Amino acid sequence: MLKIGWILCLLFFLSVGCSHDAGEKPIPPVLESTNPVDGAEEVPINAEVSVTFDEVVHINEKVAITVNGIPVSANASFRKVILNTELEYGTHYTVIVPPGAVINTLDVPSKNEIRFSFTTQAPVIIKEKLAVSNPSPEAQNVYNFLKEIYGTSIISATMANVNWNINEAEWVRLHTGKYPAMANFDYIHLPYSPSNWIDYSNTQIVEEWWQNKGLVGACWHWLVPVSQGATEYTYRPSETSFRAANATVEGTWENEVLNADLNKVAGYLKLLSDKNIPVIWRPLHEAAGNIYEYNDGTAWFWWGYDGAEAFKKLWIYMFNYFEAQGLNNLIWVWTTQTNDEDFYPGDDYVDIIGRDIYDVSDVSVISAQFETIQTDYPDKIITLSEMGGVPHISDQWASLAKWSWFMPWYDYERTNNPNSANFNGTDHEFADIAWWQNAFNDDAVISRDEMPDLKQH
Repeated sequence: MLKIGWILCLLFFLSVGCSHDAGEKPIPPVLESTNPVDGAEEVPINAEVSVTFDEVVHINEKVAITVNGIPVSANASFRKVILNTELEYGTHYTVIVPPGAVINTLDVPSKNEIRFSFTTQAPVIIKEKLAVSNPSPEAQNVYNFLKEIYGTSIISATMANVNWNINEAEWVRLHTGKYPAMANFDYIHLPYSPSNWIDYSNTQIVEEWWQNKGLVGACWHWLVPVSQGATEYTYRPSETSFRAANATVEGTWENEVLNADLNKVAGYLKLLSDKNIPVIWRPLHEAAGNIYEYNDGTAWFWWGYDGAEAFKKLWIYMFNYFEAQGLNNLIWVWTTQTNDEDFYPGDDYVDIIGRDIYDVSDVSVISAQFETIQTDYPDKIITLSEMGGVPHISDQWASLAKWSWFMPWYDYERTNNPNSANFNGTDHEFADIAWWQNAFNDDAVISRDEMPDLKQH
């Protein structure tokens, strides 16, 4: 009898509970937040536009969500509704989510209209004047072209295999039928030139590239003696007593080496200037290393090892030295490591900001880096100056990482010898042929055959 009593009591309470639930009105999904928040200003154009509710929802396709009065599609992801819309610079937006536009898992529609507004950041206005005084007409033409296409097209580029060749460009052409628009070179072997294996005074390969409407870029993995008077060279600070902090101080052995090297490389650059060839010049790159990324981070090149102030003095010293030599064919590119504003030489000495990115598979991370750099340097062209192991350029472009150009680093084994069997392979350490084919299939990517003639006639 006791057991029967408990069962009757349980049935009573269940019947009371059920009748109570049946009498409740269904609760619609309730707004928790919007992104951007209502009234937000200076919103990045790659910002997500979304509405978050207090429970899981899905879209009611019969009720239109609008942005500035225009219906847009949207996707529901758990409690969030993400709008599919491309934002433009300097625009005021109003988002309206009408009643019933979203429905919860019990098919209860939203009850109230949701309305929020925001304004995107002002359009990027790139500076007109190059850093060099009295720039050559060809240098100005190149810069004007880069400025004109910025945000609408992207230049394809390759790096020389080590120093003074177009092996990587030839490899790309062999497998895609197209040359990249820019070829980059490296004065890394300056101490050994001229010799029977490297001679920077032989400019034929650069001349031919420029004559065929290709852009010319150059960097400088600057080798210095491992010690005073040594004939062994390195760019690693752990392998040399050469110090950047001393290099700009008159009377030091480092300053003597500095002046001799600058005089030598200026002479080689002057050979190109005399032939009216402009150079997109990217020296002293990645100066900050990972100083700002880790607590024990360090610079991996000697030119950044002594810190930001020594580096900036070095950059400006080089700039002024080349100015005194009359080198007006240079477009100066400084490479950021992000969060390294202390290393920035200043607007008077820099034309373009580069970023080197390796082994980042998440395109949103790359897009965020681009947006941050553009925000930090609002009047500068931003470029992917080195890369490898990154998403397709088409994906980066779609995510609004609209670099000025991209340049995969070289694969030594793949392209060192154009006459070897390796050269016929399509794999690559940094960007394989499938990656390149995807790039050239994108209308935004410019190959050499699509370049205008930027020579002064």
